Amino acid sequence: MSPIEPAPSQWSLRFDPAHPSDLVAIGADLEPGTLLAAYRTGLFPMGTGAEGGPPMGWWSPVDRGVLLPGEHHVSRSLRRSRRRFTTSIDRDFDGVVGACADPGRDGRWITPSVVGAYRRMYELGWAHSVEVWDEDGTLAGGLYGVAIGAFFAGESMFHHVTDAGKVAVWVLAEQVLAAGAPGLIDVQWHTDHLGTLGVREIDRRSYLRLLDRAVTGTLPSAFAGTVSR
Repeated sequence: MSPIEPAPSQWSLRFDPAHPSDLVAIGADLEPGTLLAAYRTGLFPMGTGAEGGPPMGWWSPVDRGVLLPGEHHVSRSLRRSRRRFTTSIDRDFDGVVGACADPGRDGRWITPSVVGAYRRMYELGWAHSVEVWDEDGTLAGGLYGVAIGAFFAGESMFHHVTDAGKVAVWVLAEQVLAAGAPGLIDVQWHTDHLGTLGVREIDRRSYLRLLDRAVTGTLPSAFAGTVSR
């Protein structure tokens, strides 16, 4: 079943692609229609206050971190590491988001209001999680984000066991990028850690062109299950 389409947002999220900073707007809500309008426009939410508190900011990095078809890199050591794990999709969305929102993490920004907003998106079939399980059945790592067509907006990832987060990205790439273009994984900002997996930076205008194609692509079958949970 296809995801339910929330009502369009009443707040315009359009912005000038030449805007000189990553933060392009402040305000609005986290209703499903607002979030989907934002992602389709090239924006994502993150609070501008302490630990992600209000006011809500809407971000479009001048230099965007992306993972593109044919560019995901898997090292030999990661191939060996994956053998110890099992993986799943949408099996424990709350567990993944809870681990990402752990108040003990450095750079914490996922507030209770953000958790609630993405839980609602999950219930509607738009938000998804990738879980990585250790040999003893505990949650070793994972990630979550929003899927629109062949586009996946990664929101956050975590790991409790070495390489578990990288395996989660690998599973995501297998779903979103396997068919080639227009598959697009957005990781927001490039980091050295993500760079080892093949993530690179592109300028905002290039990102928006890729985004326009990706959101009209085919939703990966793993994300196309029932929306009633």
